[in-house]
Amino acid sequence: MQTDQIKTNKRIILASASPRRRELLSLVTVNFEVVTAEIDERACEIRMEEEGTPALKVSENLAELKAKAVFDSLTSEEKENTIVIGADTSVISDGVIYGKPEDREDAVRMLSSMSGKVHVVATGVALFTGAKKRVFTEETRVEFYALDDFQKKLISDYCDSRSPYDKAGSYGIQDMGALLIKRIDGDYSNVVGLPVSRLARELSYML
Repeated sequence: MQTDQIKTNKRIILASASPRRRELLSLVTVNFEVVTAEIDERACEIRMEEEGTPALKVSENLAELKAKAVFDSLTSEEKENTIVIGADTSVISDGVIYGKPEDREDAVRMLSSMSGKVHVVATGVALFTGAKKRVFTEETRVEFYALDDFQKKLISDYCDSRSPYDKAGSYGIQDMGALLIKRIDGDYSNVVGLPVSRLARELSYML
């Protein structure tokens, strides 16, 4: 039986269209709605890159922009009785952010270059309600197996599927992308797209 972990009379809005984040947030509370933030994420990323924003701060800044865009669309009364949650996930390898792949060749390149290394999955989360705001980043370290013949075959087979193309870094830990991974250090759900354990605690501080 599914139960609500967070009990509140406040309206909760998830400012993300990601089906994975919706599923994860339902572990914290089933009483929420989805309102997509109308921002140009790619343009924001380019601007931050030009401004020299550290890679680990980009997802946090984007999460805040998403939450603020939805929060600003509410009336003053709604703002007092609503919690808006924004989130964004970055895959960072050697200081470079790996976004969603442009095509199969790009996906193979990303996954091959991360093989045999440890990369960081950083999910920025922003919560807005009334006059309160909480913003944080959760980091998980992920190590891929070395790029041997078996890893190359796994990457090729994986990129023949449709799975890599809507995901940062070209893989999902919750699907066949898991076969590429040797170990993780940190929150598994964070790699999927939302650090639910940390989020539950942060939400409780907002109530």
